[in-house]
Amino acid sequence: MHMKTVLILLVLALATIFALVCVLLTRGRAPSTCQHQPQEQEDTDDGQSLVFADLTPEEMVQVVRYLQGNLGVQLVDASRAKPSDNCIASVDVQVPAKAEVLRFLDGGGARPPREALAVLYFGNQPDPNVTEYVVGPLPTPAYHRDVTVQKYRGKVPYHRRPVTGKEYVDINTLIQQELRKAPRFLDACCESDGTDLAILTTAPRGFKSGDRMTWFVLFHSVAGTGYYLSPVGLEVLVEHGDLHVSCWQLHQVFYNGQYFASMGDLEDAFVANLLEVIRIKKPQAKAVLGSMRPRHPPGSPGPLQYEPQGPRYSIRDNRITFQGWSITFGMNPNSGPRLFDIRYRGERIVYELSLQEALALYSSNCPGGMSTRYLDGSFGIGRFAYELVRGLDCPYTATYVDRHYLAESETPKTNQNSLCIFEHDAALPLRRHFSDSQSLYYGGLRKKTLVIRAISTLINYDYIWDFMFHSSGAVEVQVHATGYISSSFLHGRGTDYGNRVGPHTLGTMHLHHIHYKVDLDVDGQLNSLETQDMEYELVKDPWSMQNTIERPYLRRERLEREDEAAFPLNAPMPRYVSFASPKPNKWGHPRSYRIQITSFAGEHLPTSSPMERSISWGRYQLAVTRRKEEEPTSTSIYNQNDPWTPTIVFADFINNETITNEDLVAWISVGFLHVPHAEDVPNTVTVGNGIGFFLRPYNYFDEDPSVDSPDSVYFSSEQDAGACGANPLACLPPAVACAPHLPPFHYGGFLNL
Repeated sequence: MHMKTVLILLVLALATIFALVCVLLTRGRAPSTCQHQPQEQEDTDDGQSLVFADLTPEEMVQVVRYLQGNLGVQLVDASRAKPSDNCIASVDVQVPAKAEVLRFLDGGGARPPREALAVLYFGNQPDPNVTEYVVGPLPTPAYHRDVTVQKYRGKVPYHRRPVTGKEYVDINTLIQQELRKAPRFLDACCESDGTDLAILTTAPRGFKSGDRMTWFVLFHSVAGTGYYLSPVGLEVLVEHGDLHVSCWQLHQVFYNGQYFASMGDLEDAFVANLLEVIRIKKPQAKAVLGSMRPRHPPGSPGPLQYEPQGPRYSIRDNRITFQGWSITFGMNPNSGPRLFDIRYRGERIVYELSLQEALALYSSNCPGGMSTRYLDGSFGIGRFAYELVRGLDCPYTATYVDRHYLAESETPKTNQNSLCIFEHDAALPLRRHFSDSQSLYYGGLRKKTLVIRAISTLINYDYIWDFMFHSSGAVEVQVHATGYISSSFLHGRGTDYGNRVGPHTLGTMHLHHIHYKVDLDVDGQLNSLETQDMEYELVKDPWSMQNTIERPYLRRERLEREDEAAFPLNAPMPRYVSFASPKPNKWGHPRSYRIQITSFAGEHLPTSSPMERSISWGRYQLAVTRRKEEEPTSTSIYNQNDPWTPTIVFADFINNETITNEDLVAWISVGFLHVPHAEDVPNTVTVGNGIGFFLRPYNYFDEDPSVDSPDSVYFSSEQDAGACGANPLACLPPAVACAPHLPPFHYGGFLNL
């Protein structure tokens, strides 16, 4: 072998050894931790967003102290209060009037005084009632004024108050006393003495104003799993309207299709062998229907979304800024998420975007199910938005924000990490084009959105509330339903009202209807409502007069009055409905924002129903009215327990006033019909159960504003697409060659229950 060959082989061997050593030395080395580079955000807010801010715990405490010392009556802590006591039911921020706020935000006027709205139950009075006070100024209150009559045109009768936790405790005590009157029946039907049965409320509570009688449904309860799928067939009707708990009584009993006057009568029928008893064994934790415990050990981690250089949004107090967007956020303890002063590129588009109500209306051949019409605002959509689970409810690296509330207690409570904010990559182009003719190029933009999310657990259901902001200038609002279905005991012709999903479980048909308020201010407060849709016209071909052609044409209309702008639920409506400014864009069209609804709603309650007026907002998929300070919400927490004489009737908002060049509000209903099926066990999945709407720019801009996005991608056939300077996507490998900093997992969501 020649010496030259030997040297060449030696050099190659050394090079190979060096390469292997380098690989071995670097193979186990962890990538560097991503460094947070603060994003430059144009922020000229200067604390103005605090005019909408939720109350701080300190402010709540000051309001409670003021009320205790200045009302001249004894107040009992609501967590201990009997119906015959006086107590503070809740305290929330009183958002100032819009005119005052706009003078402050836009006109250089004085900051409106900061005030609170306190709801009190006065049971220890000759005329028991619910009273609402505005208390201010914060942080050191010095005055209060009764606004009840001003808001509701009269006093709020005491029977309309929501049921408190203490009232439920007292009802449960009564039911347990009554169950002890049927020990042999309970042992035979349920292998129970009654103390281990879960009790579920229904609502509303009776058939006429003044009633406070509630059906309670009993279920087998197994620790660590939802009881909602294990009914035992027993339901009881409790009358609890008297101010004195000792006067409450069990009014009626239902079991397996039969009604009885009392638990004693039920026991007598059982002993006399006059009752068909379905013997249900007590379920075991490992085999209970609806268990969510994992059935397999964890697998490898799935994809993880993270920001290589930190979040590209910023949060200051209650205000978020992101790539031209500015949003002020908050949470109403009753009605849930609320957003204010939504701006894009410095221009206000929406003054208020807020959830109003969530209705769940059930069917069944059992009394509890067939009478249930839950109005979740009266239970507390915002109050029961608990802590979010990092990495599942929201991305692991999202920003989590605490929310505070004061309800049924004199002490503020905190739902920590109960609202999350994150930037979401939808793995879908927002827009793109590949040019294969004339010139060759590719241009596009990834669909990335800012998301604000909260999740409310309302008894069995979990609602995921999303508010999304796109770089095209569009706002997307969406809600997904998950959690457990509610169920009835399967008997008789139960499958006329749902599907069988367990040995004795009927998944009961129900509908979800959700209502939103959208106070759009499109290029100013004064807007009009315009619709556009297509029709065909039959015309002769200009180039061939003996032939005809069906030509689509655009039908435009400006709606003049509120009655024209109330679109019935599930009825055809124009495909394009827009809030239009009197000012044109560059091309001469009114600057507008279009409302686009995605909904699969069930049928609204017939208007002949005596309780329909309490949910009359559900008549319409969209209703546009003139904005009025005295019409701030479409419903009331008092409508649940007296739907027969509702405190607020949305249908009365629509009185044919002119809506041309006025300050307008869009009231939007979305929903879906849910017929539970086997795949709803253990939980309803979010797939296919998402509804909502878009607010989309329509000639508002002169072109798509996303062309200014720094995330845009463009390269031609004449460029090196792999060069970082020509294509931002080519910059990703070095930019993301780092490991995200993941904070330790912690969850404290069970602390405030």
